[in-house]
Amino acid sequence: MSEKPVIITHIDVYRFSIAMRPFTIATGTMNYAQNVFIRIHTDAGFYGVGECSAFPMIVGETQDTCLVMAREFARLWKWKDALDIPARLQQLHDFTAGNTTIKSAFDMALYDIAAKNASLPLYKFWGGEKRVVETDITIGIGAPDAMAEQAIAFKQSGATILKVKLGKDAREDVERIKQILTAIGDDIKIRIDANQGWNFDDAVYVLQSLGKYNIEFCEQPMRTWYDDKLPELMRLSPVEIMADESVYSHHDARKQINSGSCHYINIKMSKSGGIFEAKKIHDIAFQNNIPCMMGGMLESRIALSAKLHFVYSSPNVQFFDMDTCMIGHLEDPAIGGVKYNGYFLSIDDTPGIGADADDRFLRKCEQFSY
Repeated sequence: MSEKPVIITHIDVYRFSIAMRPFTIATGTMNYAQNVFIRIHTDAGFYGVGECSAFPMIVGETQDTCLVMAREFARLWKWKDALDIPARLQQLHDFTAGNTTIKSAFDMALYDIAAKNASLPLYKFWGGEKRVVETDITIGIGAPDAMAEQAIAFKQSGATILKVKLGKDAREDVERIKQILTAIGDDIKIRIDANQGWNFDDAVYVLQSLGKYNIEFCEQPMRTWYDDKLPELMRLSPVEIMADESVYSHHDARKQINSGSCHYINIKMSKSGGIFEAKKIHDIAFQNNIPCMMGGMLESRIALSAKLHFVYSSPNVQFFDMDTCMIGHLEDPAIGGVKYNGYFLSIDDTPGIGADADDRFLRKCEQFSY
């Protein structure tokens, strides 16, 4: 006997801007988190929540484009069954190509509804189990001495894994890492992320220069239009390579794996369009012995909670870059959800995602109802 439908009655959409300290990567600087929050209301007496974080210099969507598309998506879904997740997501893909950031918020809300309908935390709805999750903490691009000072502060606060943003200037990037390691020693894990900032020659230079250091991996060294050069870079680099912007979908993952272009894959909801596609990326990587990382943009603890549930139910996610609301957010708009104990994450066993927006914060937000 099929499950009783849960019908979508209306959807609230919020301009979910979160004040933050400026954060710089190779492709630009963000002065506030350009997020969107939604509540999908149903005839079952509960709603599902979703959040996305627009990062225009990476994914090509702004907060405003997300809000415009959210209106269109809400109209498509009104009076439809929220539990038929594949059909609902296919509606969005049939309507528009791309727009993965705002799609991820709608996807997330459906899974929140499904787990609430089953009266289960989302990870248990998927058959997952809790495990120890320790996030890295990210150092944005700056002067080498300033980055070294930040590394010292993070180490003193208990961090054991640093993710260092590079990609502005190859020679200075090498100096950045040298100064950081001089400042903190080699008893802490270092990951580097160029955010597509280097060309092929710069990538070879930096990675070979850093080969003598204990660098765990390098994320996305080059622009995606140089993906054809990744197999050669893999042969020349002593540092292992993680695909980030080169993998939006499980088809991208398949191509990267088959061409020998990466050791690891970074999964982000804003790239994949949400949990449904993220699971497919995870599974194809798992089948090919390619470990994954759970990453993100500048989400609050709401979307972060959904990502932790994903981690608990996805054993091939072996690296955790889940510091999105630790690297500059000046306010916390969430209630419930993920809790930090230093750099370790945990969450209570409440139905669904287990997080929501604080109504006091929402009263400051521009709202649209459909």
